[in-house]
Amino acid sequence: MSDPIRDLLKHLHRLGNLMVFRSIRYLFTEIRYWLFTGRRRWFWLAVLLLGALFSVIMFWVSQEPPLFDVERVAQQHADRNGQPVVTGSVTTATMIEIAETLLDKRGGYISNDLTPPFVFLDNMPSWEFGVLLQTRDLARVMRNDISRSQTQSTEDVDLAIADPQLHFNHNAWLLPATEHEYQEAIVAMSRYQQRLADTDDTNAQFFARADNLRDYLAQVEKRLGSISQRLSASIGQQRLNTDLSGDSTARQSTSAPTEISVKTPWLQIDNVFFEARGTTWALIHYFRAMEVDFANVLADKNAEVSYRQIIRELEATQRSIGSPMILNGSAFGLFSNHSLVMANYIARANAAIIDLRSLLEQG
Repeated sequence: MSDPIRDLLKHLHRLGNLMVFRSIRYLFTEIRYWLFTGRRRWFWLAVLLLGALFSVIMFWVSQEPPLFDVERVAQQHADRNGQPVVTGSVTTATMIEIAETLLDKRGGYISNDLTPPFVFLDNMPSWEFGVLLQTRDLARVMRNDISRSQTQSTEDVDLAIADPQLHFNHNAWLLPATEHEYQEAIVAMSRYQQRLADTDDTNAQFFARADNLRDYLAQVEKRLGSISQRLSASIGQQRLNTDLSGDSTARQSTSAPTEISVKTPWLQIDNVFFEARGTTWALIHYFRAMEVDFANVLADKNAEVSYRQIIRELEATQRSIGSPMILNGSAFGLFSNHSLVMANYIARANAAIIDLRSLLEQG
């Protein structure tokens, strides 16, 4: 190709690029003029300020409540009622305090909110649900086991109210609102707490026995096993189906493949993580409370150290997150994986719970 023709094509190419550039610049100029002139300028300024306000509120509301001293809270409840701290007072006061924290923390209870900016949040509702699950489980165990001397004994009247109230739909907005139902549960638990220390009312009891502690630990073991598996599935796994392992006569309703693929959806990874944070936050308080109420049982089984190690593993899950978002790197990749770290602490706590249950079963 001759030099004149080459030069002509080069000039045409430059001219084309210049026209495209000017067209884009003209388009942005027109858009900016349309958006930010006249009354529209104030509209977008209001949108900007509202967005900034929403961001501040969302950040403020998303801060998790700090841990509290369960024995101090139990003493405060006892002083308020003019009663002594008795067996079961610490666990009951802790459950009341946690339920009140759900309703009265920053921003209140937001799992059922339908208005902005709370409707855009998902981490804190997941945290609330984790706390709620553990509170429901403890209420059910207290109703069915801890407050009853035998399987044929009558259930406590107030726990029979609190248990179903806590199992009410956690995201109901109206008629009735979730907060109203949970408040009814708190009132019932408060009545039970007062009756525990009332020497004239022997119907309200808290039986701190090894079998009751085992029953509660069995429920916790199942919850932690489930959340640990969901956390581990953040990177995707191929798992062998062990549903019928250990029993040659076992059967299931429908057949399942021998190998299954499990993976937490990408948009659900942070939700599962914060549900685990809420679960362990509640368990730390409940285990600390039961360490006081079941002190004689743990001492008799020489299980104090084993019990405290469970609390130590759970406390590790509450360390500050040094990243603005939950990272989901591969198992041995360049970036960290917060879900796998959380799963590790929970699995270790669960293994310690299994060992403790075995120890409590021994005579």
